[in-house]
Amino acid sequence: MSVTQLHAAPASASTPAAPRIVLATDRGSAVLDGGWWPRSWDPAAELPGLLHALAERHGRIRHLMLNIHAWDARLRRLTVGPDVVHLGWFDTLDPAVLVATTGRDIQVDLLVVPPATPPAAADWAMATAADPANLRRAPDILAAALARAGAAATTRADLYGVWDNESGGDGVAMRGRDHQASPR
Repeated sequence: MSVTQLHAAPASASTPAAPRIVLATDRGSAVLDGGWWPRSWDPAAELPGLLHALAERHGRIRHLMLNIHAWDARLRRLTVGPDVVHLGWFDTLDPAVLVATTGRDIQVDLLVVPPATPPAAADWAMATAADPANLRRAPDILAAALARAGAAATTRADLYGVWDNESGGDGVAMRGRDHQASPR
């Protein structure tokens, strides 16, 4: 397995924090191109560092697609260096996935590891997502990572928080991030 691992060093006020990201050098037959572990759900704080890291590998990033319910704010665009990146917010995109489109129309699919994930589980999940032989989808990687870390009681809904008018495929609904899941 050949991956590029970039872990954070503290950033100055003028530069974004270096992202915690692991990227496959070649996607191979894998489902994902890597994994990213943001420190918070604040897109203004987290996305600039990610965009810089992706641009180093893939060139200009022109568009990001994110789940509308996982993040704290809904920016329409973000200026990163000389480029403007358009952000799309989708109900139907799994919260465990972020999709970037490059200036050459290459799609980069990343696992998004929730900020509160234990470090050992997050590291394993990102490495698994970056494995060119990986055939698991993002939610399955997160579930396996949490089970390995002994956090099996945490569900996908607990990690991402779905508003009470939304329900995942598991029939669990939540009222924001701070409430326990309950069956409908």
